[in-house]
Amino acid sequence: MSETVESRLAALSTEEKADLVAGEAIWTTKSFPEAGIPAIGVTDGPNGARGGGLLGTGTATACIPAGAVLGATWDPELVERLGGVLGDEARAKGCRVLLAPTINLHRNPLGGRNFECYSEDPILSGLVAAAFVRGVQSRGVATTPKHFVANDSEFERNTIDSQVDERTLRELYLVPFEYAVAEGGTWGIMSAYNRLNGTFCSENEWLLTQVLREEWGFDGFVISDWFAARSTAGSARAGLSLEMPGPGQWYNQGPIGEALAAGEMDEGHLDRIAGDVLRLLERTGALAGDDGCEPGQEQELDRPEDQALLRGAAAAGTVLVANNGLLPLDPTTSGSVAVIGPNARKAQIMGGGSATVQAYRNVSLMDALDEEHPDLDVRYAQGCDIERSLIALSAPMLKGKLRLEYFNGHDWSGPVVHSRESASGEMVFFGEPGPGVNPEAFSVRASGVLVAEDTGQHTVGLVQLGRCRVLLDGEVVLDATEGDYDRGDDFFGMGSEVISAPVQLTAGRETPIVIEYSSRDSFMLCGARVGLKSQVDRDLIAEAEEAAAAADVAVVVVGTNADWETEGRDRDWFDLPGDQSELIRRVAAANPNTVVVVNTGGACNLDWAGEAAGVLVAGFGGQEMGYAVADVLFGAADPGGRMAMTVPARYEHSPAYLNYPGENGVVRYGEGLYIGHRWFDARAIEPAVPFGHGLSYATFEWSEPRVSGGGDTDLADPVILEVDVVNTGDRPGSDVVQVYVEPPPSLLHRPVRELKGFAKVHLAPGERTTARIVLNRRAFAYYDPGDQSPPGLEVGNPVPAGESHKRNDPGWYVDPGTYTVWTARSSADLVHAAEVHLSGS
Repeated sequence: MSETVESRLAALSTEEKADLVAGEAIWTTKSFPEAGIPAIGVTDGPNGARGGGLLGTGTATACIPAGAVLGATWDPELVERLGGVLGDEARAKGCRVLLAPTINLHRNPLGGRNFECYSEDPILSGLVAAAFVRGVQSRGVATTPKHFVANDSEFERNTIDSQVDERTLRELYLVPFEYAVAEGGTWGIMSAYNRLNGTFCSENEWLLTQVLREEWGFDGFVISDWFAARSTAGSARAGLSLEMPGPGQWYNQGPIGEALAAGEMDEGHLDRIAGDVLRLLERTGALAGDDGCEPGQEQELDRPEDQALLRGAAAAGTVLVANNGLLPLDPTTSGSVAVIGPNARKAQIMGGGSATVQAYRNVSLMDALDEEHPDLDVRYAQGCDIERSLIALSAPMLKGKLRLEYFNGHDWSGPVVHSRESASGEMVFFGEPGPGVNPEAFSVRASGVLVAEDTGQHTVGLVQLGRCRVLLDGEVVLDATEGDYDRGDDFFGMGSEVISAPVQLTAGRETPIVIEYSSRDSFMLCGARVGLKSQVDRDLIAEAEEAAAAADVAVVVVGTNADWETEGRDRDWFDLPGDQSELIRRVAAANPNTVVVVNTGGACNLDWAGEAAGVLVAGFGGQEMGYAVADVLFGAADPGGRMAMTVPARYEHSPAYLNYPGENGVVRYGEGLYIGHRWFDARAIEPAVPFGHGLSYATFEWSEPRVSGGGDTDLADPVILEVDVVNTGDRPGSDVVQVYVEPPPSLLHRPVRELKGFAKVHLAPGERTTARIVLNRRAFAYYDPGDQSPPGLEVGNPVPAGESHKRNDPGWYVDPGTYTVWTARSSADLVHAAEVHLSGS
């Protein structure tokens, strides 16, 4: 503890220290001006820095590619640069803590927040996480890698007991956090909602004290997930430093004073967690009076250099899964292009929930093609619908933007106190809706113009958090300002059910629309979502077939949206929603030059992939995704991504299939060590797409690996692999040298082989470089929890039985023998093998 922290801590009374460890409000900590302790702001990430808003409200910010795309880049250096952008954005939003990155593992394809997380693999996740942390913290902004630990799905996430054996925890789920601490130097950690082996993570002393602090040497702060603290003394003893949001329920001078008086905790426990909070303030410059980063002072950056970086990052995380030679397209010879699919005109650039930000822009593929290739003959067809629930009104049905005017009071009267524009029929307000707007009682009038694409009946739909009505051509067509409505799934279950009404519209006619919203009857979150859906009977797939048949090339953009992939619930199924699989098959049959772009956050069923000429997995690529996809399609950028997850041929092949999602409040990680590529190798199951797979427009040759180091008992010197890589093609491109370690027969059962390192290289045509991968002792070790048998179990039993060798002491062990070290292009594409002989330790 520094002298500054010690002196500030000593100056606080017990009551003040108890208040310091609880938040002041939803996004801020408490201030103690007389002690020189300011409040600081925290903001949600992980793909943006939102500031004081919630669910995409608030000041606009840079939206970088989602976590699964960052994992697919296999490029820690790039991710570190992106972290720097978010560090700058966090400070611009008046925040010194970014609630990111999300580094849970892709245990099951249906995980609702897989899009936020980097990978199924702990090493890839860990190296990317450490880079992200370094980038953000280089700007004086703390990170909080989350959610610690085993919060790998949304099913009953607030209470479920994740039952995971210690070896599986140590070798898989804890590893990304260990990297974030040891190699990233993270200043914070966020505890998870769930229980771990019976104890809530926020009060789990084994997790927060023994493992995190004593074994890993972590000296930062542990912040609760929002409303995830469950106790006072138990949490303080375990090492939960800061309860959020404020005002605290379990931490403040009331409950902490009672716990101290009852002897359930002592002053030392309080000093430790209060010291953690003060150390956070010191590290982020708050104690030194660092100006320009005050809560509530929010600015937009939107720098051209950031736009270019995000565009390149989206391309770097785009995976070319299959290519029969059609890609890259030549814009001078492609002639006409049919762009088809529900996500072609409205890209899904991020997932739902706390990852949602108000991005500076959302560039779809259609937007990018119109701008980048104006001479290209582009034809559009929607193909099918993918709505899970009500989709907010937007272009092309909404012409231009809505003009929002804010009033104090519930009745849309008096002076306009604030105004802005919005490209969406979704208005969500959290905290202060705008400058001069009373958050306790306000109303909003949004005015714009509709242009229907069909003549006939449409449905106006509404989900409200408060009271709302909709007017077309000056007449009220939907009024929910009175009456009772059940709650639905939207807005974390706080929104109403979908309320709807029929209207008749004429194609091409401009129809004035007014949405009037009042905060009356709302709680915490305010706003409404208004949508419009045509009920005119159209064969959308037939229209797409016709467009494809008439074009030289068809590009089908399929995927999900924030209704399907979001915090708060897992995905409903493995298949693409709606009729998208049939759409792909019929378009591919109509035009053999069909490329499919997959715009999903997690893995989905690709059983149609063999029918397309090319398949790109773009993920949720951030605000510049449309440009990046266009760059890859037309060869302006190499598809730099490699799969960060295994895609099973069938959902039933998934490792956690028999243990997901859980029952009776418990989820058992019965697959143990065997998630992702470990499972498919162990069970000899061929996946649809193996982990690590991805094609380039360039071609590469690798030398056999040169191996040095290792061989001694304690592996004090790491094993170093060097591989010469040359670009033998006529295009610049990138390649990833992946290294998998295959162990000899060991005392405990081990996976067939595991990823233990990698190196990404970028080469011009004819250029050569050497990829260098360092493997330390842990690359060859496994965790043995030790003999779990009670003492004296076999005493006095004369019946013979098979025996095994057991260790009494838990720890990381390297068995003696010959280890095969593979260089590979994927978990299923092994290129060269080298042998490493170890004496064990």
